[in-house]
Amino acid sequence: MSLLYLLHKPYRMLSQFTDRGASPGETRATLADIIDVPGIYPAGRLDHDSEGLLLLSDDGELIHRISHPRHKQPKTYRVQVEGVPDDVAMQTLRAGVALKDGMTRPAKVRRLETSGLADRDPPLDPKRHPTTTWLELIISEGRNRQVRRMTAHVGHPTLRLVRVAIGPWRLDDLAPGEWRRETLHAPAPRRQAGKGVAPATAPRRKPTPRGGKR
Repeated sequence: MSLLYLLHKPYRMLSQFTDRGASPGETRATLADIIDVPGIYPAGRLDHDSEGLLLLSDDGELIHRISHPRHKQPKTYRVQVEGVPDDVAMQTLRAGVALKDGMTRPAKVRRLETSGLADRDPPLDPKRHPTTTWLELIISEGRNRQVRRMTAHVGHPTLRLVRVAIGPWRLDDLAPGEWRRETLHAPAPRRQAGKGVAPATAPRRKPTPRGGKR
């Protein structure tokens, strides 16, 4: 049996419990500001300016199975980009993008009418970004700032990025700063969404402020 914590990381929060890289006098929000469970660590990360699903556990083997590239857990993002990508840009994302560190694997991508997400705090400035498009983008690798680099490569910089799923685990209705616990009664296999072990889900927890900035 393993415990897995699903957390909605807010915008401008580090994906770690301490901030070792802060400048003198600088205070940045960390995971310690919203979840107080001893001995857990994140399986992977999200950038400081990205939002969404982060998985944590105290089970090192489970963390490895979730985060190691060999297992190719698909990651689903909702991405707000500058402008309106045309069919050529969409097909380039699907086929794979030539980045400085090599070609990306083919991605699944589609346009969305709406994001289904609450507004970010702070929201985007519509005067600076009058025309934007929401995409759903699914990748099976995790290079540094990969999604942002992919959309920039096709001429549509990412303005907002929210991870909504990792493999079978979904953000669902967790608000920023909220988390819930699942109990896995068998090892988490490499699986597709909707298949595999059915977890027992604990009630959602509200954020636990600990003095950091939000």
